[in-house]
Amino acid sequence: MRVALFITCFNDTMFPGTGRAVVTVLERLGHTVEFPEAQTCCGQMHFNTGYRPDAVPLVERFARVFGEYDAVVTPSASCAGMVRENHPVLAERHGSAGLHREVTELVPRVHEFTEFLTDVLGVTDVGASFPHKVAYHPTCHSLRGLRLGDRPQRLLSAVKDLELVDIPAADSCCGFGGTFAVKNADTSAAMLADKTRGVRDSGADVLCAADNSCLLHIGGGLSRQGGGVRTMHLAEILAATEGGPR
Repeated sequence: MRVALFITCFNDTMFPGTGRAVVTVLERLGHTVEFPEAQTCCGQMHFNTGYRPDAVPLVERFARVFGEYDAVVTPSASCAGMVRENHPVLAERHGSAGLHREVTELVPRVHEFTEFLTDVLGVTDVGASFPHKVAYHPTCHSLRGLRLGDRPQRLLSAVKDLELVDIPAADSCCGFGGTFAVKNADTSAAMLADKTRGVRDSGADVLCAADNSCLLHIGGGLSRQGGGVRTMHLAEILAATEGGPR
């Protein structure tokens, strides 16, 4: 199976370690991961802000770059949702019949990281060890968009020495929402305050999620409040071997 990593522009720019963690886990499981260097943005920013025809060239590029792979894996529920839900819409309404056909064929092979592990590879224990108290925040795209369910929790529960704790009102939004946090700053800040209070009340040492964008938002709030709770992408925890054999 030819597997490609779709790192996303946000992770590539700000959290490249997450992409390396994905590769570490998949290689540990015996898979070779390719990184197509011609990949760019999936067009989510354009789509969400109303510049939908302008996103079509990015849809075309995505289909061209990743079309030859058996599986495309991304550590972003947000961008996985964009490709699977909105690329077909853009191709049909603003593209061509040929592009729509290419996108329709590709979409079933695009997987968020935890989906790929549990549903495609059929594993939950990836050989990780992480002796810390961890809370999982289900981001809106992972919870309501992709409907990941308990896949992330099953993977975390299989990590050696990890203690998984619950966040009160875990399914509430953190207030990020991309440009929402900028255009509606006061509302976003109030939602963030509720979320960080829940994280602190959980007693977690580490907060993880399937989207670094939300972790950036929550992590900023936690750092300003103090208390020592750090944020990590779920892939980085699954790549860890702290206290175990390397």
